[in-house]
Amino acid sequence: MSEIWAKGDAYEAYVGRWSRAVAAEFLDWLAAGPQLRWLDVGCGTGALTATILDRCDPVAVLGVDASEGFLASATARVDDARARFELGDAARLPAAAADVAVSGLVLNFLPDPSAAVAAMRAAAPTGVVAAYVWDYAEKMELMRHFWDAAVALDPKGHDVDESARFPICRPDRLDALWRDAGLVDVTTRAIDVPTVFADFDDYWTPFLGGQGPAPAYAMSLDAPRRDALRDRIRAGLPVAADGSISLIARAWAVRGRSVQP
Repeated sequence: MSEIWAKGDAYEAYVGRWSRAVAAEFLDWLAAGPQLRWLDVGCGTGALTATILDRCDPVAVLGVDASEGFLASATARVDDARARFELGDAARLPAAAADVAVSGLVLNFLPDPSAAVAAMRAAAPTGVVAAYVWDYAEKMELMRHFWDAAVALDPKGHDVDESARFPICRPDRLDALWRDAGLVDVTTRAIDVPTVFADFDDYWTPFLGGQGPAPAYAMSLDAPRRDALRDRIRAGLPVAADGSISLIARAWAVRGRSVQP
């Protein structure tokens, strides 16, 4: 099984729509001020970039991502002359390119998160470096319901469960990562946003898009096993009388300040 990060529309249906709400809370927490240069590392389909443009009055935003498919989606979705998008490596960012370097929901997928944080610090040498990742182990509930059911049916699923694969997605690990990069005034916080699904199909269908570890796992199963997983998840979800499903998506956020070399 391997993750696919190429189809922007499938990603949007899966977690992109929820990441926008997290992005707004994250930016309010940063309170970085207007007319700054921003760098969005691992910009994906442009959720964080678009929110920066809407809320922060930036002078410019550069989005960098390694997926051509995601960049195509970002370019199509973000129609603003202050934004531009480039294909690039999170560990090789342009030095002194920004006042604020941020990353949303990507650090745990990078082969060397430490190198990426060091590159972000170099990109904003006198500014702010900040990021957020999903709380896979506990309160990113749409994924937690999926993996709890998957592991109950197949113990081998534990090996690909994001809570096991991504131990970096905890506040103490993020704090240490930032401090080890030489950042100062490091703080972390939880950001909780509601994820309300109209019905079970609204919850389940995005898992059939193949974008990310859980959807990739779902699509690696044969039809009977996938149906069994679907039915077990459905039985465990809190379904309201009108068929809607209300969950919480928690992200862990971290920020720090660069100092002049």
